[in-house]
Amino acid sequence: MRLGYVIVYVPDVVDALEFYERGFGLPRRFLHESGDFGEVDTGAVALAFTSHRLGGSAVPVPYTPIDAADPPVGFELTLLADDVDARYAAAVSAGATPLAEPHDEPWGQRVSYVRDPFGVLVGIATPMP
Repeated sequence: MRLGYVIVYVPDVVDALEFYERGFGLPRRFLHESGDFGEVDTGAVALAFTSHRLGGSAVPVPYTPIDAADPPVGFELTLLADDVDARYAAAVSAGATPLAEPHDEPWGQRVSYVRDPFGVLVGIATPMP
C-alpha cells in the first residue's frame, strides 16, 4: 500500500484551492466541474479538497467538520519548503492564522505553524537534514 491522497473536507472547494495556491504556491491540478472536488499539485501524494456536500454523501458515516473556531484537531498537514520564512509570510498574507513563527528545531529543521482559513493545522518545514 501507499498513500495516495490527503483529502480535506471544506465548505468551499474553490476557496480552498485558491488559498493553497496563493498561500503556499501550490498549483491547481484539478477541479471537478461540480466544484465539489479539487486537487493541488504537491508531488507524489495529492492534496485534495472535497465539499461537505460531497463528503456527506460519499462517506458512509457522519463526520465532524473541522471548525476554525475550535482548537485544532489532532492532525497536522506538513508542507516542505526550502524558505520557511517566505512561505510562512505568504500563507499569513493569504489569510492563514499565524500560530508559531519560523524557528529552528534541535533536530535541524526550520519550522512554523499556521491554521488555514478552514481550521486545518499546517506545518511549514524544511526537509529533514
